[in-house]
Amino acid sequence: MKDGKPLITFVILLLAAVVSIYLAFYVFESMEEPYQTTQVYAYTANDSVLAQGLVAREALVLSAPSGILEVTRAEGEKVGKGQQIALVYRDSQAQASQAQIEELEMDIELLEGAIAQSGDLESAARLDEDILQAVVDLRASYALGDHTQLRQQVMGVKSSVLKRGYTYGEGLTSADLSTRLRKLREELAVLTRQSAQATTRVSAPAPGVFSNLVDGYESLLTPSTMLQLTPTSLQELIDNPVGEDTTSLGKLITSDTWYFAANLPQESAARLREGGSATLRFSGDLNRDVTMKVDRLGPTEHGKTLTIFSSNRYLTYTTLLRSQTAELIFESWSGLRIPKEALRLVDETVEDAATGESTQVRKLGVYALVNGRTELHELSIVMEGSDYYVVRPVGTGKKVLRAGDTIITEATGLQEGLLLEG
Repeated sequence: MKDGKPLITFVILLLAAVVSIYLAFYVFESMEEPYQTTQVYAYTANDSVLAQGLVAREALVLSAPSGILEVTRAEGEKVGKGQQIALVYRDSQAQASQAQIEELEMDIELLEGAIAQSGDLESAARLDEDILQAVVDLRASYALGDHTQLRQQVMGVKSSVLKRGYTYGEGLTSADLSTRLRKLREELAVLTRQSAQATTRVSAPAPGVFSNLVDGYESLLTPSTMLQLTPTSLQELIDNPVGEDTTSLGKLITSDTWYFAANLPQESAARLREGGSATLRFSGDLNRDVTMKVDRLGPTEHGKTLTIFSSNRYLTYTTLLRSQTAELIFESWSGLRIPKEALRLVDETVEDAATGESTQVRKLGVYALVNGRTELHELSIVMEGSDYYVVRPVGTGKKVLRAGDTIITEATGLQEGLLLEG
């Protein structure tokens, strides 16, 4: 056992040496780097609370007839009463015939337009411009995620290209075009008669906004049933999704107003006024701040208050929304974010140009590093966080703090114009 003592002593001495070397290196590094900096960036601080709840709308569920179903409306597309929503085919042959009918109808329309064209250079340039604009519109809608007019826009691109080909690209005379038009009309008449009994048109029973999603909440959560909700019953609806109804072809949202029912902490709900307005930040398909009416402040259970918000804006963007966690924003402060250790209170002597008298002025600001020298940038505090301030610059000119500036957080002996060598 005694033989092991020298080994233990050696290990202890070795550890002590390692710690000493580390501390010496740290002190050396600190002496080599006499100041520390950070960058300023734009920042918005919110006084907010998360609101978990469900989106509700007045909706009419559309049952799906038997047969091969083809929905002809896009998600979020507005539909008038009596307008076509879907086609139901008796069999696959009927579906193929409908596709032929649509192609023939488009070809007939294009040929009619080609025959009416004058054939001059101005008309050709106009067709080229139509093609370009159709492609631009399609690309813009895709980039924005707006698919409500996707079918029409794709058809518009195809139509413009084919019209250009009919009119200028195939060397056809007016007589050739007229002959082709007559044959296409005859084919269309025959196909239409053949498919009339095999295809059923589904029309909208009321005006509204079409949605493909039927999730089972349509009958459970409506503007009228929300009046009977409690925090407990709402939480049960949130925790137990009904499940998508695959037997329906979709639904029509028949009201311009949509609702968001949420359970809020009691103290947060107390800051709202029934009939007043509130700002909620949604994510997902909506992905924006929405100013909503505080429709109802309901009962309170276990520290949670049922709160119902409503809005008549962005309805077409809410068709796929149901369970949501939105940020209820009471107040926002925007400015520049700086760490607390960067803020300094500096006394400056200011001389009056008229009287020559000198006075002491106390300024609140930060030292920025500009071309290796320090510059005091005066600030005003907008709000205080746990380890930061949101500030706004005071004054104008070059010595105004901006996002992206480098400021000094730690240093000794700071003063205006001090040269700091890195």
